[in-house]
Amino acid sequence: MEKPKKSVRRKTRGVTIAEVAELAGVSPMTISRVVNGQGKVRDATRERVMRAVQALNYTPNLAASSLAAAQHLRIALVYTNPSGAYLRELLVGLLRVASGTAIQLVIDYWDELDADAERKAARALAKRVDGVILPPPLCESKAAVTEFVRAGVPVVAIASGHFSDDISCVRIDDFGAGKEIAEHLIQQGHTRIACIKGRADLSATTRRFQGFKAALDEAGIPLDAALVQQGDYTYRSGLKATEKLLALRKPPSAIFASNDDMAAAAISVAHRRGLDVPRDLSVVGFDDSSAATTVWPELTTIHQPIASMANAAIDMLVRGIRRNDSTTRVLTDHVVAHRLIVRDSVAGPPRAK
Repeated sequence: MEKPKKSVRRKTRGVTIAEVAELAGVSPMTISRVVNGQGKVRDATRERVMRAVQALNYTPNLAASSLAAAQHLRIALVYTNPSGAYLRELLVGLLRVASGTAIQLVIDYWDELDADAERKAARALAKRVDGVILPPPLCESKAAVTEFVRAGVPVVAIASGHFSDDISCVRIDDFGAGKEIAEHLIQQGHTRIACIKGRADLSATTRRFQGFKAALDEAGIPLDAALVQQGDYTYRSGLKATEKLLALRKPPSAIFASNDDMAAAAISVAHRRGLDVPRDLSVVGFDDSSAATTVWPELTTIHQPIASMANAAIDMLVRGIRRNDSTTRVLTDHVVAHRLIVRDSVAGPPRAK
């Protein structure tokens, strides 16, 4: 499949849906269905559309469609996120959409609250807003979700690894993405591949690891438990996990970290030990956040279109708010396309000396 060529976006006007349709080779109606998560669209077509959307930096003219009725809506982003790079990408996407409408974006920070404190915070916030966006890890907080649903406030979870019966979500295929990037390492000749997992309480973490393990299983590579370390998506947890991995009598030749922050930490530890990345150790990440291109060498990673996911989340919320009837609420599981981004942090395994 030929990838859409990158286009230069003119500052004088926005990219139109017709231009995206032309680049993707489909009808404008198909573009609308994919962007809005409506109707049945073949996976290959959806992937082609999302590549065109990303290549053109297309943002739907929401003010002229579903957000036309979004006058004076208050939408809250509630976060407790250990990854600053991930949060920045998410905020950029939300602010870009909100700035072109009459939506008021409310930012609420919860500092690792327990379940009871989350319930109280959610109860108070529900009285002040019309909809809520929950990124990881709050996207799977049962306490918070229960309170928002009870108050009749529409909720969209971002990057939740499973579809909840209570809320809508926008996500990527974490299993497929984890499998794809592990397969990339295997194709380079690696057989001793370590995995630094993310937070244990998030299903996306489980799905990424399941994809990683599936790739190993298909290649006939046994999973060595010593090569699996628990992280929590923070840089510091990546440092600790990598130190343990590289201290093994038989260390790995490649490390798959479940996000870019932990992958950046892995590169730092390798450099401190006098190892060359990727000649002595290959490292891959996940998310394609700013951290992926601020380290040396730049990371091979999975591109998760965080800004586009934020755009879809607001659109889904507004649609739910417009219905204004919880008895007919339509919940959506919106899966967006991910991409493997190959950079300079991967090479073949080092030759035995």
